[in-house]
Amino acid sequence: MKITVIGAGAIGGNLAAKLSAAGHDVQVADARGPEAVRAEVLESGARSVNLADAVQGRDVIILSIPFGVAGQLADLFAWVPDETVVIDTANYYPGMLSEPIEAVDNGQVESAYTAELLGRPVVKAWNAALAETQRTKGVPAGTPGRLAIPVAGDSDQARKVAMSLVDDTGFDPYDAGPLADSWRQQPNSPAYCTELTLDQLPAALAAADRAKDTAVRDSLPQRFSALGANPTVDDVVEMNRAAHR
Repeated sequence: MKITVIGAGAIGGNLAAKLSAAGHDVQVADARGPEAVRAEVLESGARSVNLADAVQGRDVIILSIPFGVAGQLADLFAWVPDETVVIDTANYYPGMLSEPIEAVDNGQVESAYTAELLGRPVVKAWNAALAETQRTKGVPAGTPGRLAIPVAGDSDQARKVAMSLVDDTGFDPYDAGPLADSWRQQPNSPAYCTELTLDQLPAALAAADRAKDTAVRDSLPQRFSALGANPTVDDVVEMNRAAHR
């Protein structure tokens, strides 16, 4: 497929590298310019491009940008065909990674807010796994213990496309239903960054509680500081799991 990844940080860069290694035609665009894309992101064949040239003629566009800034791309996306699948990977951390956003604080689903800013539907995927989990723990389909990633969206076809790409990055895709239900994979639900298999993920999504999960999210600075210096990815996963025991 012809894929553009907008955002070349930890998650966007990893997705660009993995999807190009899987045989897709991948472009990477960063608001800071093509030179901001790290060399290792391009080693598998992805190409860095200007943001203005990134969205035309693509089958899929993956947004791996800070939460709440999608509105800055609305004019660019006004020219993107309706059939192009747009996938959102962002998460909302008010006071930590973004300013508080009243609509989301009052209950609007994160990716529904992003879709509103962007002016078009999106699919939610790759948000519920740590960047380091995505970088190091993807394995071929059929591998015992393969980790799963939930995918939510209102279009059956768009969700199917996103799920196939999740599989290509080394994880079992799980159909998490419509976008309105994607709050179940937002920070810090039982399914969020807890490294679950396809058998385990449905129960974790079902156990989500918006009030409790928001409180767990907001306690992250205190919980993370308790891990001490240089926590491993396994330390962080265990911290997230422990918050729901």
